[in-house]
Amino acid sequence: MAPASDTTLRIEDAVNDLCPWSGKPIVPEALTLYNGAVVGFCDAACRDKFARAVASFEDALRARRVANAGLHQ
Repeated sequence: MAPASDTTLRIEDAVNDLCPWSGKPIVPEALTLYNGAVVGFCDAACRDKFARAVASFEDALRARRVANAGLHQ
């Protein structure tokens, strides 16, 4: 989940003031859109770490749904 390129994200729209990874204040250069909400991070590394974590969870959920449905991926 890279930062939205077609939408200008604004720090004042962020749902958080502190980075969920570091606890430091968020910065305008490290915003992303998640489930329709702007989420802020202290730097691009934390933002990218979040994107990798979300992708990993989404992959695991997708695999579980496929397995529960008796389908093969």
